[in-house]
Amino acid sequence: MDTSYTLITGGDKGIGLETAKELGLAGQHILLGARRQARGEAAIKVLHRAGVSGVDLILLDVTQEATIQAAARWITAQFGQLNVLINNAGIALDHHESPVTMPLATIRADFEVNFFGAVAVTQAMIPLLRKGAPAKIINVSSEMGSLTNASDPHSRFYRGNALGYQSSKAALNMATVSFSKALAPDHISVNAVNPGHTATDFGGGTASGQAVTAGAAPIVALARSDAPHMTGKFIETAGQVPW
Repeated sequence: MDTSYTLITGGDKGIGLETAKELGLAGQHILLGARRQARGEAAIKVLHRAGVSGVDLILLDVTQEATIQAAARWITAQFGQLNVLINNAGIALDHHESPVTMPLATIRADFEVNFFGAVAVTQAMIPLLRKGAPAKIINVSSEMGSLTNASDPHSRFYRGNALGYQSSKAALNMATVSFSKALAPDHISVNAVNPGHTATDFGGGTASGQAVTAGAAPIVALARSDAPHMTGKFIETAGQVPW
């Protein structure tokens, strides 16, 4: 069987690292994107101890175009293709501050990583994904980016108010739909995944949320799936998430 080359942004911790471990153990060659050399190297050691041998560290900051282009050039030189892109890097800086007073700088910072960063990486990797087609782009989104949930008084997300984070994830969902239509002729599927509230540093620590294995589960399942072509969807373990 041909090797599947899988790039994971923000792969040095949390859901990204768990996804890297599970996909690596399943035989995919992991290209682990990390902003910092030391954290990336520590993550590689974790993967090696877990039994993952096919893994390379790629220094990649999704807000820095130079690192994105350098990553694309390195993957081109080493492997010549990419089969799976997982846009996992994300931040949440809002802390549920009222949109009335939230600084624009906070909102922009959320968008730089969650939306613009994902779009920039996707655009840079499309030539490699075309060479690896049929290929997949998996955008790690959030149920908090669902306009349906946010506007439904009966939803548990109705009282949530994190303008920067929620808007950036809603924008990522729109990018998912847009790219899915543009890349369908190239046999590249594009889907958004909701991992759910997970006990990671990002999700609020170990005192709350589901296990990291549960958060990674829908991402891993989609990355490994040989099911008929599905694209332009927003999914989670339980099924589809409303836009």
